[in-house]
Amino acid sequence: MLFGTRSNTTVGLDIGASSIKLVKMENHGGNYAIRAMGIRDLPVEAIVSEEIKDRDAVIFNIQSLVEQTDPKIKEVVLSISGHGVLTDKITIDKKSGAEAEQAILFEAEQRAPFDVEDVTMDYHIVNVDDELNKMDVLLVAARNEFLTSYLDVIQDAGLKPVLVDTDAFAILNSYEINYDIDPDRVTALVNIGYDVTNITFVKDGKYHSTRDVSAGARMIYDTIQREFRLNQELTAKAIRGEMESSIDQDMLKATIVSSVEEMMSGIEVAFSYFKSLAKVNTIDWIILSGGAALIPYLPEFIQSKLNVPIEIANPLRNIEYDPDMFSYIQPERIAPLLAVPIGLAARKVK
Repeated sequence: MLFGTRSNTTVGLDIGASSIKLVKMENHGGNYAIRAMGIRDLPVEAIVSEEIKDRDAVIFNIQSLVEQTDPKIKEVVLSISGHGVLTDKITIDKKSGAEAEQAILFEAEQRAPFDVEDVTMDYHIVNVDDELNKMDVLLVAARNEFLTSYLDVIQDAGLKPVLVDTDAFAILNSYEINYDIDPDRVTALVNIGYDVTNITFVKDGKYHSTRDVSAGARMIYDTIQREFRLNQELTAKAIRGEMESSIDQDMLKATIVSSVEEMMSGIEVAFSYFKSLAKVNTIDWIILSGGAALIPYLPEFIQSKLNVPIEIANPLRNIEYDPDMFSYIQPERIAPLLAVPIGLAARKVK
């Protein structure tokens, strides 16, 4: 959506509702290496349902994170998701140049649920069928008010946003550079954030569609905090599986399972809609990312509920990095959190 200067080093900045993640990565001919990485937790009410409630807290933590990782960082790639973003895939007659753009924008105007003057739109031609003289086009529209709130925060933190992506496409990008994609396998990339769950479907070895579910790990956090009467710090430790000796694990499992009913309902609807749209009977594989991928008992419950095998995402598997960057924590214990910023940092900035 935005543009800047070409560089083989890109910084991905993921502003999540519970934490901010930053990855600085070099790309040399498709070989990636992380040069800086950091994470900072946010106050629990700083961002709610993708809406920035406490600008000062977000700005302070962005600045602190940059200072902590690499004070020289000035340009960043960021992403947005949730209610302020619309993605859609359309099929139109094959066209080129200005004629194609005019047809795409006309179709977008017919589909957008809000006034086109109130949104920033972009598109990408994902497939051309010469035999049928058709082409598939991916549309992305972001409400200007929603987009501007994030851009303003970035700029007020002293940074320059050079490209805006969506969480779902960043996850897809991370997946593509780290995994061998089987064209015969239908895969769902499920990224469970704090307030929003992004689901990206891959069929025939390429992107098919995206759905967002307006529920995430916050409900797990709130339920555990309430049921076990914990403060914020201890609740975070319980969610990270660091309180096995002081919390009844059967009760913790039951609490987690009961708290994700809304989220699971949304995921099941998304899966059913995709199967109908793509005309497939099954989804073969789930790659689970986001902080919720590390919550005790949750991946196993999702697998049993959906009856689909699950793999925890490892966006570091094909990327060079210095283990010392992860200081006191094992890389695999934090890797699922990095899927979005790694996908952003892998973007080519033109």
